[in-house]
Amino acid sequence: MEFITLSQPGISKHLRILREAGLVSLRKDAKHHMYRLNPQPLQEAHHWFEPYRQFWSDRLDDLERHLDQED
Repeated sequence: MEFITLSQPGISKHLRILREAGLVSLRKDAKHHMYRLNPQPLQEAHHWFEPYRQFWSDRLDDLERHLDQED
Protein backbone atom coordinates (compact mmCIF):
# COMPACT_ATOMS: atom_id res chain seq x y z
CA MET A 1 0.00 0.00 0.00
CA GLU A 2 1.35 3.40 -0.96
CA PHE A 3 0.74 6.45 1.18
CA ILE A 4 0.62 10.00 -0.08
CA THR A 5 2.22 12.69 2.06
CA LEU A 6 0.24 15.92 2.37
CA SER A 7 1.26 19.13 4.04
CA GLN A 8 -0.85 20.57 6.86
CA PRO A 9 -2.14 23.36 4.54
CA GLY A 10 -3.02 20.71 1.95
CA ILE A 11 -4.96 18.67 4.49
CA SER A 12 -6.75 21.80 5.72
CA LYS A 13 -7.73 22.69 2.16
CA HIS A 14 -9.17 19.22 1.52
CA LEU A 15 -11.11 19.27 4.79
CA ARG A 16 -12.48 22.74 3.99
CA ILE A 17 -13.71 21.53 0.60
CA LEU A 18 -15.33 18.46 2.18
CA ARG A 19 -16.96 20.70 4.81
CA GLU A 20 -18.27 23.14 2.17
CA ALA A 21 -19.70 20.20 0.23
CA GLY A 22 -21.51 19.02 3.36
CA LEU A 23 -19.62 15.72 3.47
CA VAL A 24 -18.09 16.40 6.90
CA SER A 25 -19.00 18.53 9.87
CA LEU A 26 -16.56 20.33 12.15
CA ARG A 27 -16.58 20.68 15.93
CA LYS A 28 -13.90 22.80 17.57
CA ASP A 29 -12.71 21.95 21.06
CA ALA A 30 -9.99 24.35 22.22
CA LYS A 31 -7.04 23.60 19.91
CA HIS A 32 -8.60 20.49 18.45
CA HIS A 33 -10.73 20.32 15.32
CA MET A 34 -12.93 17.24 15.23
CA TYR A 35 -14.35 16.21 11.87
CA ARG A 36 -17.25 13.84 11.47
CA LEU A 37 -18.37 12.17 8.26
CA ASN A 38 -21.88 13.08 7.14
CA PRO A 39 -23.07 9.96 5.27
CA GLN A 40 -26.35 11.42 3.94
CA PRO A 41 -24.90 13.10 0.79
CA LEU A 42 -22.90 9.96 0.04
CA GLN A 43 -26.02 7.80 0.41
CA GLU A 44 -27.89 10.09 -1.99
CA ALA A 45 -25.10 9.77 -4.56
CA HIS A 46 -25.00 6.00 -4.06
CA HIS A 47 -28.74 5.73 -4.77
CA TRP A 48 -28.50 8.05 -7.78
CA PHE A 49 -25.73 5.93 -9.33
CA GLU A 50 -27.44 2.58 -8.73
CA PRO A 51 -29.14 2.22 -12.18
CA TYR A 52 -25.91 3.17 -13.92
CA ARG A 53 -23.87 0.79 -11.78
CA GLN A 54 -26.09 -2.14 -12.76
CA PHE A 55 -26.04 -1.13 -16.44
CA TRP A 56 -22.24 -0.93 -16.57
CA SER A 57 -21.76 -4.02 -14.46
CA ASP A 58 -23.86 -6.00 -16.94
CA ARG A 59 -21.94 -4.56 -19.92
CA LEU A 60 -18.57 -5.34 -18.37
CA ASP A 61 -19.72 -8.90 -17.61
CA ASP A 62 -20.74 -9.23 -21.27
CA LEU A 63 -17.34 -7.95 -22.36
CA GLU A 64 -15.55 -10.37 -20.05
CA ARG A 65 -17.52 -13.33 -21.46
CA HIS A 66 -16.79 -12.20 -25.01
CA LEU A 67 -13.07 -11.88 -24.34
CA ASP A 68 -13.00 -15.28 -22.61
CA GLN A 69 -14.59 -16.87 -25.68
CA GLU A 70 -11.89 -15.41 -27.94
CA ASP A 71 -9.11 -17.10 -25.92
